[in-house]
Amino acid sequence: MTSSGFRRLEETALVDYIQATPALSSKLANQLDGLQIKEVGDGNLNFVYIVTSSGGSFVIKQALPYIRCIGESWPMTKDRAYFEATTLREQRRWCADHVPEVYHFDRDMSVIGMRYLEPPHIILRKGLIAGIEYPLLAEHMSDFMARTLFFTSLLFHDTTEHKRAVAEFCGNVELCRLTEQVVFSDPYKVSQYNRWTSPYLDQDAEAVREDNILKLEVAELKSMFCERSQALLHGDLHTGSVMVTHDSTQVIDPEFGFYGPMGFDTGAFLGNLILAYFAQDGHADQVNDRKAYQEWILKTIEQTWNLFHNKFTALWNEHRNGSGEAYLPEIYNNSEVQLLTQKKYMQDLFHDTLGFGAAKMIRRIVGVAHVEDFESILDESRRANCERRALVFAKMLLKERRNFQAINEVVSAIQQEQS
Repeated sequence: MTSSGFRRLEETALVDYIQATPALSSKLANQLDGLQIKEVGDGNLNFVYIVTSSGGSFVIKQALPYIRCIGESWPMTKDRAYFEATTLREQRRWCADHVPEVYHFDRDMSVIGMRYLEPPHIILRKGLIAGIEYPLLAEHMSDFMARTLFFTSLLFHDTTEHKRAVAEFCGNVELCRLTEQVVFSDPYKVSQYNRWTSPYLDQDAEAVREDNILKLEVAELKSMFCERSQALLHGDLHTGSVMVTHDSTQVIDPEFGFYGPMGFDTGAFLGNLILAYFAQDGHADQVNDRKAYQEWILKTIEQTWNLFHNKFTALWNEHRNGSGEAYLPEIYNNSEVQLLTQKKYMQDLFHDTLGFGAAKMIRRIVGVAHVEDFESILDESRRANCERRALVFAKMLLKERRNFQAINEVVSAIQQEQS
């Protein structure tokens, strides 16, 4: 054990830890005989264990003081576990249907104990690769994004409460700096961490690094990411951070949580759906050409944004005369000015969403961390063709996002690029 009280929980130590922690052992009805522990962490940062017994189950997640996928050569604060637990609890406060419950948090050990999302829950990204349709996905994710973003913004809070929350999450600086590096910096320069499907995408990666207009646009997004504390974000809302069944959607892993621009969350989710769309050709075979599934993805993209827009503005209208101080009712006191402010706010958020979504797409193709949607396509030439179409579309979207006025126009542009 270190001086801070931290030690890595191997399986034997984890059993002792559970036994000594009532908040965890009680979830197993104190039945520790026949305890089963399975390490399932396939992410980049942490160790994750599923713990089951005849009396119950839960998940244990432990943050290490380095990036797991790289090793001790890339140190990383284990305090990220505190921000993950805090974000989970705050987002569950506003959207309990789609955020799993936290049972226990130990800051010294960087351990979170939380609800186990039992089968048939799977990671959404894996479902998208398998070609599974989720009829409630757009409904659920629009609900999660609308509620968690609205209720942590100045549209709902006064400035004193908002600044207090912003100040607390400023402590998650290392995870924010990691995002700044891998999303807004590394893909646009020579970096030891960058990789791509070589040699097929060598020229494409070079073109990203030499595109001056692209650099200007991504600089604007980075500035917004660093400077605009609009709402509490999940911070890493890709399809690997969502677990699903046909009737359940649960958002997990918000260790990158911080107060930032709303479009970073909405863009991350939609951008990853667009990646899934472009990857489908790589998963097509003689039995299933995936064309119908691609249409379902496009419909889900369009429905997600439109539902989000409607739910967010409905919350705004419902709480217009509440404690929120973004638009004081004494000033914005007639229907015309209220409509104008809301229209501008949502249009700006739409363009932010497209920009951040595009940046997230680019970094998943020529940056350090790629996505299984493409990586699971074993034929490298075939994979590169899918990635190239996604990259070309993302570059266009980042540079021309202000020209789009509605999500159906974006969907049409996706279809045009695919054809």
